[in-house]
Amino acid sequence: MKNWVKAHPILTAIAAIIFALILWIVLSPDQRDYEYVTEEASTGEVVRVVSASGTLRALNTINVGAEVSGQITGVYVDFNSAVAKGQLLAEIDPTRPRARMAQARAQVDLARASLAQAEASMIRSRTDVEVQTREFERRQELAIKGFVSGAGLDQAENALASARAALSTAEAQMQSARAQIAQSIAELDSARLDLSRTRIIAPTAGVVIDKLVEPGTTVAASFQTPNLFTIAADTSRMQVEASVDEADIGQIREDQDVRFTVDSYPDDEFAAKVQQIRQSASQSGNAVTYLVILDVDNSDGRLLTGMTANVDIITGRKDDVLRIPVASTRFLPREGDRGEDGGENGAEQSKQVYVWVPGEEDYSPSKVPVETGLEGEDYVEVTSGLETGQAVLVRSRSLNGQSSSDGE
Repeated sequence: MKNWVKAHPILTAIAAIIFALILWIVLSPDQRDYEYVTEEASTGEVVRVVSASGTLRALNTINVGAEVSGQITGVYVDFNSAVAKGQLLAEIDPTRPRARMAQARAQVDLARASLAQAEASMIRSRTDVEVQTREFERRQELAIKGFVSGAGLDQAENALASARAALSTAEAQMQSARAQIAQSIAELDSARLDLSRTRIIAPTAGVVIDKLVEPGTTVAASFQTPNLFTIAADTSRMQVEASVDEADIGQIREDQDVRFTVDSYPDDEFAAKVQQIRQSASQSGNAVTYLVILDVDNSDGRLLTGMTANVDIITGRKDDVLRIPVASTRFLPREGDRGEDGGENGAEQSKQVYVWVPGEEDYSPSKVPVETGLEGEDYVEVTSGLETGQAVLVRSRSLNGQSSSDGE
């Protein structure tokens, strides 16, 4: 053998290398293609939230319409125009209401003339009654003395009755004339009101957020008041109308803190408060949601009506508590690394919660029971079982470039 080795040094070296490699593979420990990622238990806040989406609305939105029909002759505001209470927004052609008012005024004058005629007729009838009354009384006295016949007395009595009837007619005509005056004045007031309504006035101060007319547009107010403008009365305060799922609505309370973002400012977070929980449900397919109204401060004017808000309603919060990632309470090491006590995590068989902590060796983690409190979206409060700075396993990471795993 020694002679063969000396005669074949190269082959001998190659054989030695192969043998050493086989020996190393046989005797060396198994190589793992993954590792465990840990995170330390830390002190901080734990926040539980209910997520929802909603739409920003002005706190008080007023639709300004037209109560008379006609053609728009002028529009004096535009989108985003700031308006004061009583400011002229638009005008409708006043020709027809003005003509109607002139006609009503003429009717008032005519009714007053009729009243004057009725008053003159009544004065004349009253005088006639007085004259006929005296004449009847004279004839009655003469008839008693025998100087006037019965026919003459009847004639005087008939004349008195006719005078009294004429007086009653004159009084009725005067009452009718007064009624006609009142009716004509009412028509005049109505025509004057319609004329004033041709001027579309801002009912309150605010900002024009919608304009639906232009000069030349014809509006018809026959059956329904047409909407011409929408004014946001106060944009310094706004509200979010958020739709909350029925599974989460039981956690919502008034005055809870809210944070939300909008697509226009993705890096900024805005604050709000729960103002109202509407009890009326909305159903879309099998999903039932409830409307939650959030009060928003918009004193800087950055938020606009119609923006979509991504809402987080804070239903629970604790500060300066020991916390660990929620993922650590659900993570299981790989089956071969769990040891004899490597059962379930979380509360699969009991209410006891377990986490895994690094062991003396890299792939021999230990199972530790913990007591938990408030559970948030990212972190869960730990009341006992761990210390600050103690590491817990949160996931496994592949070492060969493949995607990482959160356990089996």
